Amino acid sequence: MTLKEWIDQALPAITDRLAVCKNCPAFANTEKSFNLPGQKAIHEVVDDFLAILFPGCHGTGPIAETRLDEFYSVKLRAAAGRLAEQAEHSFRYQCEMDKCADCTDCRDKAEEAVIYLIDQLPKIRDILQRDIQAAYDGDPAAKSFMEIVMSYPGLQAIAMHRLAHPLYEKNVPLIPRIMSELAHSRTGIDIHPGAKIGAGFFIDHGTGVVIGETCVIGTNVKIYQGVTLGALSFPKDEHGNPIKGIKRHPEVRDNATIYAGATILGGETIVGEGAVIGGNVWLTHSVPAKATVYNRQPKPEIRVNAE
Repeated sequence: MTLKEWIDQALPAITDRLAVCKNCPAFANTEKSFNLPGQKAIHEVVDDFLAILFPGCHGTGPIAETRLDEFYSVKLRAAAGRLAEQAEHSFRYQCEMDKCADCTDCRDKAEEAVIYLIDQLPKIRDILQRDIQAAYDGDPAAKSFMEIVMSYPGLQAIAMHRLAHPLYEKNVPLIPRIMSELAHSRTGIDIHPGAKIGAGFFIDHGTGVVIGETCVIGTNVKIYQGVTLGALSFPKDEHGNPIKGIKRHPEVRDNATIYAGATILGGETIVGEGAVIGGNVWLTHSVPAKATVYNRQPKPEIRVNAE
């Protein structure tokens, strides 16, 4: 029997089995079940907001300066409307998951969250200017600001984080995490939307960086590739489930530098202001301001092979 013959014969029964979703509610997103926006729809809104923050940089070409006001107006109205609709469906989904008795305010909460984000866009843009300056000052290879804006993965990841974080603050379900994982897939940098990150943040190279949900990072902090700011352990309740909503990740204070491959863990761990954490350091306790932490220099063994 050929593949075509088998499909013609078996497809109706397989289709019927797949379409019965009473036993698969966790991942079947239909109009009659969760009615959530698709992942790509959220990705498109993220790109719209990136276009608003960096006009003409992430599209197909420059924007006429005389049309900038019109560009902002059109983009903001469209992006706000789409994001509000997506957020409303996300709130309704969470209500069903939490078995809320009253879900009538989902639209209000969605609009409040979108207003909160859009109202912060000028401030976010100003903070990103400081991030760009930090990248330019911190990377001798950077030749221009536009090179950083259009090519540096660290800036793209932090820009998307600065969009996702206000929605996280407004408790929007799903969407902030989808935004952060979009940044993760594009850049290799994994920043949870809950992390609090100050201005002038520079991630050099970026690949493999992980920043956990309850991290607090001050201003003018620089980190390199492969850095993990993670949890030391997961406290559990009496039923063995992880306790949510507690501080699990480190605090990194102003002007600190963390070199490649360092792992810093724990909710009580503080990297003091101006401290320098060397490459591949494993750190689970606090270090004071201006401290330098490094591993002992290894002694490589060199053998010369006889000819």
